[in-house]
Amino acid sequence: MANHTTGTPHHLRHPTRAGLAAIAAALLVATSVTALAVTGTATPASAAGLSPFDIPGRGATVPFVEQEAEKAAHNGTKIGPDRRYGTLPSEASGREAVTLDSVGEYVEFTLTAPANAVTFRHSLPDSPAGTGRDATIDLRANGSLLKSVPVTSRYGWYYGGYPFNNNPGDTNPHHFYDETRAMFGNTYPAGTRIRLQVSSTAQSPTFTIDLADFELVAPAITKPAGALDVVTDFGADPSGATDSTAKFQAAVDAGKAQGRTVWIPTGTFTLWDHVVVDGVTLRGAGPWYSVLGGRHPTDRKRAAGIYGKYVPGGGYTGPVRPHEANGPSRNVTLRDFAIIGDIRERVDDDQVNALGGAMSNSVVDNLWLENTKVGAWMDGPMDNFTIRNSRILDQTADGVNFHTGVTNSTVTNTFVRNTGDDALAMWAQSVPNVNNSFTHNTIGVTLLANHLVSYGGRDIKITDNVTADSLTNGGGIHVANRYPGVQGATGVQGTWTIARNTLIRNGNSDYNWNFGVGAIWFSALNEAFQNPTINITDTDILDSSYAALHWIEGQTNGINLNNVRIDGAGTYALQVQAPSQVSFTNVRATNIAQSNPIHNCVGGGFQITQGAGNSGWYTSTPYCGPWPDPQWGGGPSTPPTTPPPTTPP
Repeated sequence: MANHTTGTPHHLRHPTRAGLAAIAAALLVATSVTALAVTGTATPASAAGLSPFDIPGRGATVPFVEQEAEKAAHNGTKIGPDRRYGTLPSEASGREAVTLDSVGEYVEFTLTAPANAVTFRHSLPDSPAGTGRDATIDLRANGSLLKSVPVTSRYGWYYGGYPFNNNPGDTNPHHFYDETRAMFGNTYPAGTRIRLQVSSTAQSPTFTIDLADFELVAPAITKPAGALDVVTDFGADPSGATDSTAKFQAAVDAGKAQGRTVWIPTGTFTLWDHVVVDGVTLRGAGPWYSVLGGRHPTDRKRAAGIYGKYVPGGGYTGPVRPHEANGPSRNVTLRDFAIIGDIRERVDDDQVNALGGAMSNSVVDNLWLENTKVGAWMDGPMDNFTIRNSRILDQTADGVNFHTGVTNSTVTNTFVRNTGDDALAMWAQSVPNVNNSFTHNTIGVTLLANHLVSYGGRDIKITDNVTADSLTNGGGIHVANRYPGVQGATGVQGTWTIARNTLIRNGNSDYNWNFGVGAIWFSALNEAFQNPTINITDTDILDSSYAALHWIEGQTNGINLNNVRIDGAGTYALQVQAPSQVSFTNVRATNIAQSNPIHNCVGGGFQITQGAGNSGWYTSTPYCGPWPDPQWGGGPSTPPTTPPPTTPP
């Protein structure tokens, strides 16, 4: 979690030098493997693990079809599976990818539906100076060259301890992948072979391809009647050659004053600072057409973004300029455009997020947020804020964070991938977060911390989500009295509904603690839970990297598990490192790596109430001793049967 205030996040204590050296050594081994030459004809790779899109009725409804590189035809080197933090395959979706290291090597996908665009996830090596490298890779359809697509590693490769740096001389390299998107220029039918092929290794010695998302992008949306146009009415530059911040600010101020929508036509617009909105609709021609980006050339704390006004005494405690003051903003709608930033480092105090400030009674709809620090760091108090139908990709830190006094707000039907910290988070801190929800979202590859988490909060809902591939220092779902200020009125309270979620390859090692973190885990570090009701129902925990369920740091209670399926755990079904009171009904566990399914060193402090239908996880003589090495890949290879889907909101 990107921390804008003082205090070091508890899951980010600095790792030891010896531990980092071991990680770096593991990376070097993995890198040497990916450089091996491959000869012979192309063959489809063996099937990878479950995809987050394999689960019917849960997660986001997305406008693309995803294909994994290791399942496609290729003549490169398949890397993985590997879940060790700091290795190239560990950060790949499904923990496998394909490395291309010679001219002519390729990955070739076959379209299963018509498409006119692709987004592909890739990794190039860093430069010796730590500034990344630029290259191109050929995009071909049925063998014919469509275009050479620029790719880069400028937005990856972080080193050292939290909050990390860009110095290759340090240890702990990670955050290897980025994403690139391209339009084909034509629509190709199902059955078309789309190839990513190396034409030169002069700019990059290797190209690792993780996956490709194929999409049929609709034509650009036309300008609404009566809308103000940032180009024709205010002089914004659609070529991106000049800074348009002042033009955008004038447009949204006029839109509020006149009660008119502000229109962003097709173009790429450079913003050297965030634009502050209040009481206005800002709409584009679609996230493939209307793109905001840029960063101030000298003041690197300023960059493209759309912000609400800050609330006096609220979650944001830094300097506030006059036009940013007296929040929250109200009645804002942001829709149908992209913010693709230029953030290449993590500085938590810098306001270089795609969305920020405070917005009440406001909606974010169909935005594409990429290469910023945080997709949306919302500093309350604020009420009734919704993010929906959006994509949040390749963030330096969190995907979304509802911070301080955010109430009745939601993230729904949104796809999140490759965040450098918690993917979707709530952090109450000094003012309670109440009645917020994360629902029907799909999350893939969270590099640090958790897929879904609420640090404190009352009456929280986390439902109908699918998460896959968490890397280190976190798990799939986390309920916690952790982080500064989370105690008393801001702590875990009320009734929590955690239902109908599917967690795939969640949880992993914690490089500070030197043991694994569970797929669902609970912490009461700051203070004991004050008798909440936490209902976890109809949940599938599949192929966990370490334990499926985990308790640590202080007394928790009020936890009820009902109809929970655990299929595959790298260590234990239950990892108990702190006292709790938990009820289990119809909790079924299979394919647990350790013969004793419970690790418990607190004895009778962990109180179990058993209902009917439990199997596979209970023992009256739990194990307490050294941590075993995890055994991975024991989960299902085909999607489990799920109940009839619920209707997304």
